[in-house]
Amino acid sequence: MKIKKILMCTIWFAIVSVSSQQVIARDLVDIQKDGVLRHIGVPYANFISYIHTGEFESVTGLDVEIMQGFAQSLGLKYQYVPANWNNMIGKLTGEDTQFTHNKIVTGKKVKVEGDIVANGVTILDWRKQLIDFSNDYFPSAVWLVSRSDSDLRPIRPSGSLDEDIRVVKELMGGRNVLALEHSCLDPNLYDLYATDANIILPKQERNLNEMVPAILNNDAESTILDVADTLIALEKWPGQIKVIGPISEDQKMAAGFRKDSPELRKAFNDYLSKIKKDGSYQQLVEKYYPSVFDFYNGYFTGNE
Repeated sequence: MKIKKILMCTIWFAIVSVSSQQVIARDLVDIQKDGVLRHIGVPYANFISYIHTGEFESVTGLDVEIMQGFAQSLGLKYQYVPANWNNMIGKLTGEDTQFTHNKIVTGKKVKVEGDIVANGVTILDWRKQLIDFSNDYFPSAVWLVSRSDSDLRPIRPSGSLDEDIRVVKELMGGRNVLALEHSCLDPNLYDLYATDANIILPKQERNLNEMVPAILNNDAESTILDVADTLIALEKWPGQIKVIGPISEDQKMAAGFRKDSPELRKAFNDYLSKIKKDGSYQQLVEKYYPSVFDFYNGYFTGNE
């Protein structure tokens, strides 16, 4: 009798566990039943930014408007779930995962809080092992950016991206360079410790949009920075910074999904294709990143 009770408890526990996993691992059908699309986002550049109006706080940005439009196309309510670079993947997958010293480190189980990560997320090899990406919809790369008073000079493009990267990395030798782990500015991704640069990592959590203010505050002479933040910084601090050159190959940005949400990912790709064809995506890019066309016009015209 005692064995029978233990067996029944074991079966009951297994059923509850499976049910819990089904609730957590939401795909399109589950989300439609719930009626809410949960968008995980990290405040970053013009992809996501906070608006403070008195006691109220809201979000805006390129990815916010894309996700709001996607939710509306599915007949769903939109919900924003705030995150940071350290926990955004965990909030999506339910497993705390970090990229440290060029390795994926898996931690404890955490609560799944959202269905999609979108905040100008760069498609990186280590991230592809953990989540699935949508079709890309924004170009990127990582550049070395310095204060204008630095004796570093912008390189003259050689016509070879590999050669340009080599030259820029040589210039970094002996220089103080800010970087940021757990993001696309992780120095391990670009083998920057081999450049003999003095790589400075913030002691406290820092957002990508705080890198330029940090070098203007003389925390370092230069920083690595991606395209989106560089474009905004050039507009925000004209004449105070300069782009030295690339330290990465061309990159792409996209939205991230759990690997067990293929239907949601497909629905988003369909929506993305639709807004690209009807011109509404182009209008959003012009609204939030008008200067990107000066650098990556071929990406948006399809001539790249």
